[in-house]
Amino acid sequence: MPAAVVPAVIAAGVLSGSLPASAGDPLPEKTPRQVLLMVAQHGEKSLSGTLEQTSQMGLPELPKAGAGSPETAWLELLTGPHTARVYLDGPEKARVQIMDRMAERNAVRNGDELWFYNSKDNTAAHAQLPADADGRHEARPGTATTPEELADKLLAKLDASTEVTVGTDVQVAGRSAYNLLLTPTSDATLVDSVAIAVDGETGLPLGVEVKARGQAEPAFSVAYTSLTLEAPDAAIFNFTPPPGATVEEIPVPDHKAAAALPPSDAAAAKAGKRPTVTGTGWASVLEFPAGAVALPGKAQGGAPDPATANPLRPGTSDPEGTRTVAAALLEQAAVAVPGGRLVSTSLVNVLILNDGRVLAGSVPLERLQAAATPR
Repeated sequence: MPAAVVPAVIAAGVLSGSLPASAGDPLPEKTPRQVLLMVAQHGEKSLSGTLEQTSQMGLPELPKAGAGSPETAWLELLTGPHTARVYLDGPEKARVQIMDRMAERNAVRNGDELWFYNSKDNTAAHAQLPADADGRHEARPGTATTPEELADKLLAKLDASTEVTVGTDVQVAGRSAYNLLLTPTSDATLVDSVAIAVDGETGLPLGVEVKARGQAEPAFSVAYTSLTLEAPDAAIFNFTPPPGATVEEIPVPDHKAAAALPPSDAAAAKAGKRPTVTGTGWASVLEFPAGAVALPGKAQGGAPDPATANPLRPGTSDPEGTRTVAAALLEQAAVAVPGGRLVSTSLVNVLILNDGRVLAGSVPLERLQAAATPR
């Protein structure tokens, strides 16, 4: 399983502690292949529920006052607990409510209408998605990630570097679930195991937890604490900004028009920033060329994609503020090492070289340094 999957999983969250063992009647015995087939065939679900996610990876907690910006959202999910209410009804209706301290963030999709709202400063952002959005944008807007999304990313990259087994049944949100276990076959990775709770009736992933080597408790997990597998009230997907809210219209890129144009210098430059991969499976290392990664304190040009980034951020008029929050967090976490700085967690290490290159992987520092051949 390539290392690129682990940061993607971690850029999302989970429930502190191991998934509880089943207290009810055992589920019918199934092989790993049968459980994988259940996940693949479960289809789009209508549901409402509460998600709890916790990350205990050794990073200082990011103050939620600065949460929500593209620069800090990924850092926020790596630090501290989060609670979100999720409402889904097919591929074009979704609402995610992220409960912050004394505030709430909402991301709502209803057909081609996409809204973001932050109650902390009464700001809203709106986008009108193009007709072809279904094939490109996920129905679940916002920074919260569901167990289904995390499981899909993990299972899409299964390869010979992973042993797949089925453990003892577990209970999640009052539902019996198969405990699908993914265990790296390599001892060169920081990841000890991944557990995916698969609903015994529907095949829906109910929870995901990732354990690091040498730790008894999960370093990262996300799971439902309550769940109703019925279509929510249609009114939940209607959104109107509250009185006095500041509303920003987000321009949506015309992907069809861009695809019809000949390759530009910008497109060539973007292609030149793609990472190279050394190693295989869980021991893979991604190397990004200098300038490819938007490090804190450095602005990146271009409008945000309204379907993948929550544009709401306290102090929108002062974007430097959000970068300062991210920079402060990394400054606390980074330590000096030969040739650069290291941000180390229990699951992923990131090596920022003095020449601007960035190497990342679920491997020890020594493997990152070995992969960082001089340029």
